[in-house]
Amino acid sequence: MSFIREILRAIRITLIFWLVTAIIYPLAILVVGQGLFPIQANGSIMENIEGTPIGSTLISQVFTSEKYFHSRPSAVRYSQGRKAKPTGISGGSNLAPSNPALLERIIEEANQLRDENVQPIADLIYSSGSGLDPHISVQAARQQLERVARARGVQPDEILLAINKFTDGRFLGIFGEPGVNVLRLNYALDLQDINRQQN
Repeated sequence: MSFIREILRAIRITLIFWLVTAIIYPLAILVVGQGLFPIQANGSIMENIEGTPIGSTLISQVFTSEKYFHSRPSAVRYSQGRKAKPTGISGGSNLAPSNPALLERIIEEANQLRDENVQPIADLIYSSGSGLDPHISVQAARQQLERVARARGVQPDEILLAINKFTDGRFLGIFGEPGVNVLRLNYALDLQDINRQQN
């Protein structure tokens, strides 16, 4: 009898833990997330003025036009384009420093930046560990400032104001370095262009 009682007790405990961990806890997190952080809980999706989603502020995109600030290189190409890995993949290239393919990619990136009159600095030629980093350093943004201003036909000071506006500070004021959110910055510059054309 005690054996059956122990089995029933084990089943009850299993069901209780299943109820707590599979239903109550996820529902609580869902309610808290949607209640307190609805934008973040839904992927920090950014929409254009028509209400069409244009991306997430948490995941960068490939920008190739000279009128846009370019993101960091991505080993997974931000899951965009024909050469991209399947959506949802993140990570670095895992190429060793001695791998010729890594050196070739870095040289190619550096030469492309030089062709655009941009000084090749670390976060413009090296990919991030996740391959999805939405930020570039303030220095990387300033390196691209002249190119973007020239392509948009505006004064660099106007672009610099936007860079400063979309620079996120250190996490909790002490962790990491300030970074410029590339998607938010590029979209803000597009909105400025639209406003200029309408006036």
